[in-house]
Amino acid sequence: MPDRAIPFSRVFNFRDLGGYPTIDGRTVAWRRLFRSDDLSRLTGDDAERFAGLGIRTVVDLRRPTEVAELGRVPSFAGVDYRHIHLVHQLWPPAEHTGPDDRVAFLIDRYREMAIEAREGIGEALRVIAEADAAPLVVHCIAGKDRTGIVAALTLYLLGVDEDAIIHDYTLSEPADASIRALLGKEPSRFPAAPAAVMHGFLSWLREHHGSVEAYVKSIGVTDDHITAMRAHLLT
Repeated sequence: MPDRAIPFSRVFNFRDLGGYPTIDGRTVAWRRLFRSDDLSRLTGDDAERFAGLGIRTVVDLRRPTEVAELGRVPSFAGVDYRHIHLVHQLWPPAEHTGPDDRVAFLIDRYREMAIEAREGIGEALRVIAEADAAPLVVHCIAGKDRTGIVAALTLYLLGVDEDAIIHDYTLSEPADASIRALLGKEPSRFPAAPAAVMHGFLSWLREHHGSVEAYVKSIGVTDDHITAMRAHLLT
């Protein structure tokens, strides 16, 4: 079985979304779909390791200002770069008083993104549905929030059990300290990717849209897109 986490020296949250079983008895294919933090930091040996994965498409979910400040993924032969800005308001400053406060804050931010960034989320999911785009990697700054939403919706559409989707979200936790240190931020006093956040977000989608599938269809992801996604990402 391939390793889920793929180590780099300056990219800390890069992992494979393969290997998760689906409720209909299939499995998400390995080495077809990846998620990551900021890929603009790929240099030297990291760039060689990345090239060895055979990735054909990079989906960058960052703001244009973030791309301008930090740069984009280096150019690799045969790799298509797609900048899909998830348009949403800047997060307000927050002084959390405890873990529950942190969870509520993140759920609110994810709800805002589901509404405000709906066009970008739909576009990203439609790109993931393209067989010719794979192997594909989706990334933002930390690879946890914007990327976390797109990854969770993708796994849901593939038929992965919700507990596994939530577990995958929590796998971003170990990378948080390294990413914050690189960005010059203080260590967080509370978990960065608690399971309750993704559970609460998926619950909100069901409460307000009837189902997760109904939400993605409201943002332009059709049955044909879902069928195509399953055809090339499941074994």
